[in-house]
Amino acid sequence: MQQSWKIAFAYIGVIVGAGLSSGQDLLQYFISFGQIGLIGVLLLGLLNAAFGKIMLSLGSYYRADNHEEVFTQISHPIITRILDFVLIAGSFIMGFVMIAGAGSNLEQQFGLPFWVGGLICSLLIITVSFMDFDKITSVLGIFTPIMIVMIFIITGYSFIGKSHDWAALDTIAHTIKPATSNVWFSVINYYSLCAMTAVSMAFILGGSVVRIGIAEKGGTRGGLLVGLVVFIAAISIFANLDTVKDADLPILAIANQIHPWLAYIYAITVFSLIFNTAFSLFYSIARRFANGSTKRMRIVIISVVIIGYICSFFGFKDLISILYPILGYMGLLLLIILIYGWLRDRKDIIMEKLFRRKMIHLSLKKHSPHKNLSEKERELFHTLGDISQADTKSLKEDIHNEAKEILSNTETVQELKDYVEEHLSIDEEVIHQNINILQEQQEESKSTESSKDRPINKSNINNNEVK
Repeated sequence: MQQSWKIAFAYIGVIVGAGLSSGQDLLQYFISFGQIGLIGVLLLGLLNAAFGKIMLSLGSYYRADNHEEVFTQISHPIITRILDFVLIAGSFIMGFVMIAGAGSNLEQQFGLPFWVGGLICSLLIITVSFMDFDKITSVLGIFTPIMIVMIFIITGYSFIGKSHDWAALDTIAHTIKPATSNVWFSVINYYSLCAMTAVSMAFILGGSVVRIGIAEKGGTRGGLLVGLVVFIAAISIFANLDTVKDADLPILAIANQIHPWLAYIYAITVFSLIFNTAFSLFYSIARRFANGSTKRMRIVIISVVIIGYICSFFGFKDLISILYPILGYMGLLLLIILIYGWLRDRKDIIMEKLFRRKMIHLSLKKHSPHKNLSEKERELFHTLGDISQADTKSLKEDIHNEAKEILSNTETVQELKDYVEEHLSIDEEVIHQNINILQEQQEESKSTESSKDRPINKSNINNNEVK
């Protein structure tokens, strides 16, 4: 539970960047269409939940270290190259838009020069990139609960004891220039943009989790919370539209109406969320080109952040209105590939989830002082690792670490048994039926040259009873 919520908050921190946390994206993409735009925001929340689960589960299934590792498995090589280029370019563009948002945030609230906020954000990105990944995940999620509480306070202020002339607000909304031609296209275009922002880091977050079920829950919970927060933020902006429609950061403008100190806290929170997204974007680029080298990754991230800081001087509001719709169009291909990959691999992911659970069972027995593994069980553990889509060595190491963590958190044998029954249930018969199928297909794949760079075909997996 704790791990899935940690992943969920990190995912929210990745996807809720300058535009969503400030309200500027909501203003241009949805509220500009009037009251019907709020329905679009609800649909956006549903897409966040669905694709949050898809992205993190695919990342966990392939134990991804960067987005290319996943797309190589689920798409044609030409499509993979196109997506790779689009994501690198898109991540860089959105990264310097985030830095521009950091500059606008501190300028609007604290009166600091525009270049100061961007510089602070850039230095923080470089500093945090030198941490280990577990600490990075914690940093990404630390301000998410604060942001949620702040949004609820702003919503309470906007509606408790107040009445609104919705027709008049609807008229004001239509004076705002929309980012796209209609609200339904805005939903698709904007979520495509969100997916481009999130997918690289979402794969990496998922890849850091050995248990696919935890990654799935983290993505779904994170997506649902994003949807909730975005909707209540949108109705709050709509209710205060007469006073905030021209602000670079509309939600911050509402916070200023409540109390200056609340605005100061929210400005810092928004800055932190902007940093989260900017860091995730630049970090994913660095991981893509690092090839596993920490030194190379740090050199790349320092370089792209410096260039991004220079590019941020075009201005936050203008950058959103010009670049975001273009990136949204580019992201449509990404959504199609994600849906295809998920549908194609769904049964395989279910079976892999059971295989890893069985490996944890065996590892728990190995590390338990009260039990011993038989030679047959040791062989089964290694067989399950060998037929996995993930890197065998790292998977086995992480399975053992997971088992040790479970043992350290369960004090009695009965407590451990209850935990395994509740969270690590498996169907032994289904597992053993499919081990033979996968081993046969793995042997067949080795005999053909064309299969070297493609995942094993598991379409014949017998998992009719798997839930």
